[in-house]
Amino acid sequence: MSISPFFHELRSAYQAEINDLSFDSEGRDVLRQRLAERRKELGFLLQMMELSPEMVAVIFHQGFEFKKPAVMDHLLSQESDELPEWASLADAIALPRWAQDLSHVVLKQPMGEWFLTVAAGLEYMYSKPEGTSAAPIDEEEDDGDSADGNSNSSDDRADPVAGPDGDDERDARAREEAGADWMAEQGFDRKD
Repeated sequence: MSISPFFHELRSAYQAEINDLSFDSEGRDVLRQRLAERRKELGFLLQMMELSPEMVAVIFHQGFEFKKPAVMDHLLSQESDELPEWASLADAIALPRWAQDLSHVVLKQPMGEWFLTVAAGLEYMYSKPEGTSAAPIDEEEDDGDSADGNSNSSDDRADPVAGPDGDDERDARAREEAGADWMAEQGFDRKD
């Protein structure tokens, strides 16, 4: 299974978002409470759906049951403009009642189907045990290592994450900055 540059970039941001929500400053597990709070803010979060999908996708954390892993593996190989329609994933994904209710609100948005597909992909990557995931992704800046984390200096291919002009990298940084700005507005400290 290969992971597209689009999902590759969002993966670590999604994991970081879940980690940030998981524990309070005293180390207590507060994930359930914080997710409940986020879900109540859905109306506001919908504004960020396209710019920072990883920040909004956390509202669906633990809200997908993946019935057809092969379909999800294929989904992760797609770029953002190649994603299948949400309805086409109906046989591959089941949602509990609470997630169905959220999805109905999201689907009313112009980018709703796209977002739900992205959210499912992010949660699928997050829920897969490391040993069965595509290669572990180094969360540091891309240092030329191949997807499996091994240096491959004989590989002269262009970096798929950076894109031909580095546009993907700039977009990822812009998403990260927008997310950091939003979190700061919500009272969280910047990670800078």
